[in-house]
Amino acid sequence: MKTLNLKNMLPAAVIAMAVGGAFMTTSMQSSSKLAQKDGYTRNSQNECSTIQVNCSDNPLNSFCRVSGAQAYEKPEDSNICTTPLYKPD
Repeated sequence: MKTLNLKNMLPAAVIAMAVGGAFMTTSMQSSSKLAQKDGYTRNSQNECSTIQVNCSDNPLNSFCRVSGAQAYEKPEDSNICTTPLYKPD
């Protein structure tokens, strides 16, 4: 009796795992393409410089650097760079 239940439930469990794996794979692929940003270095007054480099805002990576200097996000409403950026995925 127990083997009969196992034989009936096994295909449903395999299908459920396959569907879950497909959704997980799709969500992982789309997350790596998010959040590409221009990074800027800053001077001694924290003002953004004109040097640009492609960075990301994904904090799981290490800091994005331009010739050894850390890259920051440039706000739209000011020229003060304060938010650090990270290496692109």
